[in-house]
Amino acid sequence: MDFSFNNRELSWLSFNERVLQEAQDPTVPLLSRLQFLGIYSNNQDEFFKVRIANLMRLSRSRKQRSRLLLGGYTPGALLEAVSRRADRAQEAFTTTYRSILHEMERCGIHVLDETQLSPDQEAFCRDYFTAVVSPRLVPLILRKSVKIPFLPDGNAYLGIRMACAGEGTARFAVVRIPVSSACPRFVMLPSEEGRSDVIFLDDIIRLMIDDIFFMFTYDRISVHTFKIMRDAELTIDDDVSKSLFERIAEGVEERRYGSPMRLIYDREMPQDLLDMLVAKLKLTPGMLAPGDRYHLMKDLMKFPKVRPELLTENPKALRHRDILPFQSILKVVRRKDIFLNFPYHSFQHVIDFLREAAIDPRVERICITLYRTAEHSKVINALVNAAKNGKEVTVLVELKARFDEEQNIEHTDLLQREGVRILPTIEDLKVHSKIILVERREGSGVRGYAYIGTGNFNEDTARIYGDYGLLTAHKGIVEDVRNVFGFLMNSHKRYRYKHLLVSPYFMRDAFTALIDREIRHARKGRKAWICAKCNSLTDERIIERLYAAGRAGVEVRLIVRGACCLQPSVAGMSEKIRAISIVDKYLEHARLFLFANGGEEVAYIGSADWMSRNLDRRVEVCTPILDRQILKLLHRVFDIQWSDNTKARDLSDPENNPYVKAAKDAAPLRSQTALYTYYKEQSEK
Repeated sequence: MDFSFNNRELSWLSFNERVLQEAQDPTVPLLSRLQFLGIYSNNQDEFFKVRIANLMRLSRSRKQRSRLLLGGYTPGALLEAVSRRADRAQEAFTTTYRSILHEMERCGIHVLDETQLSPDQEAFCRDYFTAVVSPRLVPLILRKSVKIPFLPDGNAYLGIRMACAGEGTARFAVVRIPVSSACPRFVMLPSEEGRSDVIFLDDIIRLMIDDIFFMFTYDRISVHTFKIMRDAELTIDDDVSKSLFERIAEGVEERRYGSPMRLIYDREMPQDLLDMLVAKLKLTPGMLAPGDRYHLMKDLMKFPKVRPELLTENPKALRHRDILPFQSILKVVRRKDIFLNFPYHSFQHVIDFLREAAIDPRVERICITLYRTAEHSKVINALVNAAKNGKEVTVLVELKARFDEEQNIEHTDLLQREGVRILPTIEDLKVHSKIILVERREGSGVRGYAYIGTGNFNEDTARIYGDYGLLTAHKGIVEDVRNVFGFLMNSHKRYRYKHLLVSPYFMRDAFTALIDREIRHARKGRKAWICAKCNSLTDERIIERLYAAGRAGVEVRLIVRGACCLQPSVAGMSEKIRAISIVDKYLEHARLFLFANGGEEVAYIGSADWMSRNLDRRVEVCTPILDRQILKLLHRVFDIQWSDNTKARDLSDPENNPYVKAAKDAAPLRSQTALYTYYKEQSEK
């Protein structure tokens, strides 16, 4: 087994365990801890549907089953290791959930089941069922001789067993729990003063189960929750007679019918009901996972805000000090580069940048790449407005953005109907870059303005994702951005870039050269260090160069939120490399790469992680920071995060995720709070 790399899947599970730690942290407000449980559950579900499904395919393949994956595992051995670790984490999840429920009860918040209701609450639930729930129910009777109707994942189900005393056979049924905005998973009950009582929608259905199946004769009925997870692989047909847009749309539809790969069920479920489900879904024993009474716990993210004081209150986003109300952003950017750090700065600045471009009579053209957007997107609205104002608007919507394909297809249809030019999706590349180009007629020519960011053009997630963005009118950078859009319009044509690092053709070599330059500086006794912040670090070749840099004397400091396959602080291999992960109320999503360069520091921000997919199979853009004041600011931002001794974990021990220990006599420092304070002070100067 190769001990010089952490396995990617196990490292990702370690990250999600850090999310679970937030649910266990008594300093986190109580109902926010419940939300972290929901985030953990949602993350774990997606991990199983994507990564575990892939491992299952590899382990079944004759050609792939003996293949060694990162860390030296075969697919089968890794599947076993991942399953063991996930099972341990699920036990910790259950213990944490129960502990939080007890604490909620001490605060007067009670999650009741159908057996704990007062007469008034029971009457309320019966009325609620009749008015809201019953019209949405479609009970399915299971019979051995009849094929089971399709049960999509993303839902929780109730398995029902009906039996009569003395009869050997039972009748079985399935009911989908019909969660929607109009029929939420959690229902507020009428409560005594000083109490807040809540019930799962599941238990309202349990209460009314006899009303649902009144037409059947039985004297015993039991109800048990289960959840199906299906392979989320998107298969794109190679039928050349159809456009890629059509093939992706069909692939999204077919993915709903992906093969079941895991059944999570109430461990109290009777064996004959479980056997029926297993037979109908064609599952094997390795796909079964016994659990508790409730499933699909990602819904905890939407638990009612019964006590706002028990939720984390995020401060209001700040206005950038150089962008004043009712002032042209283009005019400001013409004078100087503007660096934005969300969610500390308001994402409204990006919306206003687009809105100004949409109505400015001199703006002729707007180009943008969209990967994920808000459901009701102000960005989309601004682009539509620009088209209606006669601008040439060009958009590349990445239709292959996982789990956002359907929404992106809808947005593509909307933009096309409004006269926006939609660039065709590139078949074998995902466009993950976050760039905007605005071209404005000024004097005798056209001047360009560009935005290059690390995060999606999504005003909803920008409130909770930590990301960077650069607004610039620098001619060289703008010309490079033009060339990126030239490539997106003509993907067969290669462009050279003077300033930007662009994958898939140039970024890997550029980062390798930057690391190797630090090695040369170290060997010559010059300043040599690397500070990098990214979501994931999994690319073997980059990791090997970082190991080489550390051995040459380069000090390497890494802030990696998610999977980190590099092993820091290992004697003889990586003593000069330290790595931490910060998991807090905001999702750390920004990418920053700083290099000492012998004293002439250079910095890049952009959309790419140090992962093979970002460097080799995606269109990514990283921009240099040429403004020296912004460069100093980024150094300060990195230093603040590196000094975190409250929410940072030491990645040298991924099994246990220990918190970084504060230096002796050092004051507690929570970097996300410290960053907000820092930017607030900057805005007030």
